[in-house]
Order: sequence, then C-alpha cells, then structure tokens
Amino acid sequence: MPTIGVKRSLLFNELGQKYTDEEFDQLCFDYGLELDDIEPLPETNGEDVEYKIEIPANRYDILCLEGLSRALKIFLQKIEMPKFHISSNQKLIRMKILPNTQRIRPIVVGAVLRNITFNADSYNSFIKLQEKLHLNLCRNRTLVAIGTHDLDTIQPPFIYDAREPKQIKFRSLNQKDEMRADEMMEFYLKDTHLKRYVSIIQDSDVYPVIYDSKNVVLSLPPIINGDHSKISVNTKNVFIECTAVDLHKANVVLNIMVTMFAQYCSKPFEIEPVEVEQVDGKVIVYPDLSDRVQDISVKKVNQRIGIEVDAKKTAILLNRMCLETKIIDSDTIRVNIPVTRADILHFCDIAEDCAVAYGFNNICKTVPKTSCIGNQFELNRVSDLLRHSVAESGFIEALTFTLCSCSDAAEKFGKNIENIPAVHIANPKTQDFQIGRTSLLPGLLKTIANNQGTALPIQLFEVSDVILKDSTRETGCRNERRLCAVFYNKTPGFETIHGLLDRVMTLVKVPYNENRTNNEGYYLNNQCEDSGFFPDRHAQVIVCGQNIGVIGVLHPNVIENFGLKLPCSILEINIEPFV
Repeated sequence: MPTIGVKRSLLFNELGQKYTDEEFDQLCFDYGLELDDIEPLPETNGEDVEYKIEIPANRYDILCLEGLSRALKIFLQKIEMPKFHISSNQKLIRMKILPNTQRIRPIVVGAVLRNITFNADSYNSFIKLQEKLHLNLCRNRTLVAIGTHDLDTIQPPFIYDAREPKQIKFRSLNQKDEMRADEMMEFYLKDTHLKRYVSIIQDSDVYPVIYDSKNVVLSLPPIINGDHSKISVNTKNVFIECTAVDLHKANVVLNIMVTMFAQYCSKPFEIEPVEVEQVDGKVIVYPDLSDRVQDISVKKVNQRIGIEVDAKKTAILLNRMCLETKIIDSDTIRVNIPVTRADILHFCDIAEDCAVAYGFNNICKTVPKTSCIGNQFELNRVSDLLRHSVAESGFIEALTFTLCSCSDAAEKFGKNIENIPAVHIANPKTQDFQIGRTSLLPGLLKTIANNQGTALPIQLFEVSDVILKDSTRETGCRNERRLCAVFYNKTPGFETIHGLLDRVMTLVKVPYNENRTNNEGYYLNNQCEDSGFFPDRHAQVIVCGQNIGVIGVLHPNVIENFGLKLPCSILEINIEPFV
C-alpha cells in the first residue's frame, strides 16, 4: 500500500485541532489507516515531525494532505462533503485529437484550475500527488500520464498529435538546450528518475506530443513536460491534461487532481472544464463531476456487518465516510457517491465504509449460529481423483499458462477469434498473453513443441480451468474445469485417447450408450465439423444428451502451425457435469 508523508503542523492546522501522537494514531486506526512512522524534520530543529501514513491502495482521494485532512474532518463531523461544480464560463478551452495518436496513446482529457493560490507547502503537495498517482493508479505512467502547465504561458486551442521523433524538438523541463525527441530518449535513459518510462514509447515509430496554437510543445507524454509551460508556486491558472490508454482511469486521475486542489481557487471547488474534440469530430467536455447514485438496504447492511442500526444511524455513518445520503424509507437509503470515491464499485464497498464509521471494535463478537465442518470443494476433489487416474494410465501432467495469444486460440486452428467466447486483456504486455485461454489444448501443444527431443510417444494431460464469456454472470465471464489429454507419436494413436475416454467414463460411472435413444450414458457424435481436426476423424463427446467436449485427430495444418512434425490425437472434455 502507498505511504504518504505529511508535516504534523500542517495536518493539525488543517484539522483545526492538535493531537498527541498516540491520539492521532488512534484516529488513523479508527478511519482504517495506519500511522507507519514518525520522522523528525531536521530543518525545524526538532519542533516538527513528518507522519508517514499508510493509505489503502484504492483510496486515491487521500493520497495528499488536502484529501486526507478533508476526509478526517468529515469523519469527525467537523465539515460536510464539499460540492464540486463546473464554472459557467461560456468559452471553453479546446483540445483536438489528431488521428495519429490512435497508433500509440489514443486518449486525452483535461481541466483548468482558475485563479489558484499556491504556497510552498500546497505546491509541493500538488507535485507529490502527481507522483503518487503515477506510481499507483497510473501504473508507472503506462496507463495514464499527468501533465500540468501554466496556462498563462501558452495559447489555446491545443493539439494532441503523434509525430515521428525527429519532427519533435523542444526544450524539456529544467533543461537549457532544445533536443529532438529521439535524442531525449537517449538522454533520459541516463536519468535515474525518468529512464523507467522511456521504454513505454521508445520503440514506437511515432511519439505523442501536445502543442498549443503557436506550435509550442507542452509535453511529450508520458516522459516529460516542456520547460516553457512549467508551473511554479506563483502560477495562477493551471491547465491539467492526462494522456492515457484507459479512459476510465484517465477520468479518475483527472477528477482526483482537480478536486483535491480546487479548494485553493478564488472560487473554492469550482473547476473549469475543457472541450476535447475526438478523431471522429465528436466533442466531449471533461471533467464529469456528477455523483453516482445507488440505493441500499439497511437490513442488508446490518446482516453483512453484524450490527443493528436504523436508517437514520446508517445515514449518519455513511455521511462520515464522504458519502452523502437520503433516507427513502425505513429500509432504503439513497447514497450519492462523489467523484472522489472512485473506489466505491459495489454494495459491499458501501457496507465496508459503514463498518469503518461504526468501528470494527464496536461490533460484538458472537459465536456462529451454524456449526460447519470444512470439506474439500467437490469440483477439486473430482479433479484430483481424475488426475491420479489419468496419470496411472501413462500420461504425464503439465501445467500451462492461463493466458494465451489470439493466434494460439483461433488462427492456428483455422478459426476466427471473433467467433470464440474469449475474454480479451485490455493492455497485454506481450502477444503471447492477449486473452484468457478458452481451451487447454494450445498450452499442451506448445509444451510438446518445446520438448520434441523427448522419447516417443509423448503423452500429456492437464486438468485446469478455461475462461469463457458469459453475459449471464455478474463478471461477464465464467471458469470451466476441463480435462485435456494429448497423444503425440509417429501414428495418431486415436485408440489410446479413446481408451482414456472410456476409462474416465468408467471412473465417473457413466455407461456407454449404444442405442443413443435417450439422455443416459455417453456416446460419440461424428456428425460435426471442426477445422482443427482431420476430416471424419473427430467427434463430439455426448454425456446425458449434453455435448461436453471433443475427441479426434488434429488436422495436419494445426500440427504444422504449432511447429510439430508428427500426428497427434487429443481429448478435451468439461468435467463439471460429473460433480
């Protein structure tokens, strides 16, 4: 979890009250924080200290002094949750996204803090919050990169483009000389602070860049800002832009930056929006400061936590956690979730906040009303029994990656990835891990390809989960436990795989159905087509009228696509129906 450092004197001044170290430690504990350390500040000659406070990883709104003090004051019921609002300026600053950006970093959002007044401490807090967000939510700038600029030194409208490195030349932050973008990459590879970000764009043929109307470079995201527009403690108007590959996270980062420091504007908590013209010409205004609304049941909250409070008390508890509430009836409360609480995703998050405000130590300890005896999950028990039996049949167990490439799951089998219910990774690190596997077979075939020097035959199996899209589930997907076995030899060995299937069915007490006239037992249905198999050498495995998998000899094209040289027969079935 991230740790922030705040001066004790500044924090107590914001809270309007002084605490002993022990009292403040207790306050942090009550709010779900941890006072990790207390360090003396040498420049204060022992008169002041810095509190090192451990913050939950999902509470981006308390990663700075302003957010922390505001949350604690609301928790102590000293103030109410502030109302953030958009300024009524008619003419908004516009930023235009050009098409080339879609090749590298397609998203940008922005906002303005107008007539802001910094002092040395608030300015340092502003800079530190950017750093904390970059490390935490922004994932070292790979997802989002924050740029802050002195609006009075640049001229709107702005242009977000992506150009060849040699076409970009400017003086970067705190540097004396202009450099081309490709020269900057080499220069910052020697910089201990920025070299970890260089690899994000270094290998691209175009780099993202933001210009103003006079062709002045504001920033080269996600690496460095331009020196021309750098902010200082004397800056009055701050333009904030966030470039990203994830729109949701870009909005969260922008909202946190503006809501934490809008209190220093001449009109507190007023934020000036920015128009962003998309590649298709559509104009979207950022930020969106509207609250999310969710109705919750008081009875359900009590059941989840193990307390007995009425609607009025529940509303008070949630108000202390920065969640504005309205009582609808004796069992229903309408909760307004502000933009600062991006961590609230589900009812259970609201219930947890209610428990924090109530006090975990105030919840009565009780003996469970039901006596339960722990036992192994039935699906795992069946899986373990099958593992032993398949191993005893001469097959060696393998454990392969849960993620695979689109090519491994579809193209190598002559299929279209769009027709496969695969869960895609939004930002895959490599092409080998683009989707959650929908079959165990690709992993086993790649294992054989890397072990072709092994004595023949190669007989491998795996019992594990695949991931399938499922719109009926809350998460939009589901796991399915499967058994996959592969026989690789100079001859296909279909009889070996067929014998393994018969052995498995004997173990799970499913008899062979010769007549196929009812929904009992199992049989093979060869009236099917699959581009991954040799024609007329494969079949569906039907158990009690349900298709649970496939058995057959792989097509030569599949063998070749996986770098294999010999025939291969396989069996892959869903074992969940046997539980």
